[in-house]
Amino acid sequence: MRRRRFISGLVGAGAGFGLTSASARAAGPRVAVQEPHEWQAVPAPECTPAAQLLGVAAAGPGLAWAVGEQGRNGSTRGVPLGLAWDGNAWTRLDLAHLGFGGSLISVAGTSDGAWAVGTDTGGIAHLLTWDGGTWQEADFPGRAAPGTALTGATVGADGRAWISGRNSDGAVLLRGDDWAWQAPPPSATTATPSGVRCTASGDVWVYGSALIARWDGATWTELPAPAGLRPYVSGLLPVTADDIWLTGYDYGVGGPPGKPPGVTLKHWDGSAWTSVSAPFTAGMLTGIVDDGQGGPDRIAGWDFWDQTRAHHLRWDGEAWVSERGPTATTPVLPLALASVPGAGGYWAVGTTSSSPYPPATVHIER
Repeated sequence: MRRRRFISGLVGAGAGFGLTSASARAAGPRVAVQEPHEWQAVPAPECTPAAQLLGVAAAGPGLAWAVGEQGRNGSTRGVPLGLAWDGNAWTRLDLAHLGFGGSLISVAGTSDGAWAVGTDTGGIAHLLTWDGGTWQEADFPGRAAPGTALTGATVGADGRAWISGRNSDGAVLLRGDDWAWQAPPPSATTATPSGVRCTASGDVWVYGSALIARWDGATWTELPAPAGLRPYVSGLLPVTADDIWLTGYDYGVGGPPGKPPGVTLKHWDGSAWTSVSAPFTAGMLTGIVDDGQGGPDRIAGWDFWDQTRAHHLRWDGEAWVSERGPTATTPVLPLALASVPGAGGYWAVGTTSSSPYPPATVHIER
């Protein structure tokens, strides 16, 4: 399904496998406790309304990237938006040389390289690489071909990039050292995953509303897709074989214009997905990060009934509890979350409106 980013029309089975050292731990959630974090708003450069940030990644305290779209007005698409953090401030990049309208939807990187993916107004997928100062177009198999989509980017512990998406042969995972599509999953599903994630052991997961699968470098292991009427999966955190967290939202059976989605938070225990209670129910969970050891840490969220603060979640060792962002004079809709290697902390990015119209602009906090 297409990525819902603004609420009003912006598109934006495996119990036997091992992830890290799954056999060394008992079933059930990890007990590590994450300390409270005091979120602070960070000034953002001026962007063309309506603007939103859809992806964020950090290489360390002095280098980070955020991507999205600016200049959207309802169904009229805008142009790609890119910001870079130098340790002191965010700067808006000039991306006019890319020469296409549309949006960038995901970014990943290290101090040695970074990658971003997006889609133009004609539905063509784009892969970008970081040249140290801005983004440049990169070639990949199936570029501009019908049936090719790129939806997410991540980097493994070895520095290799992985891209989720789909090509005309049904492959859903693109490997970054030689830009080779990996074999399609055995289910031969027609689904396009919404994102991708690497584990410390080197496994690569693709995830979406109709496909959740692990690639170990040779074979696929698939899990059942989570139940839902109109679900969107925004994040996946594989801790061990019997401890996997999934975040997202579900629009249910519909309703009046402006009806909010419902929060989706699910846990895989090695045999089935179960729904987990969240501190709020109307809104979205839009990303999940680990604690640096592979365990649960933070989730970014948007609370429909209290929109002037982000409603992040913190793992307290037993459950996900509320952790609020700073109060703003506008709505706050976080759409992506990233941990900061080295110094610790987080970046949460998004927008100031649930509708794709001016004067919505970007929102950043850490």
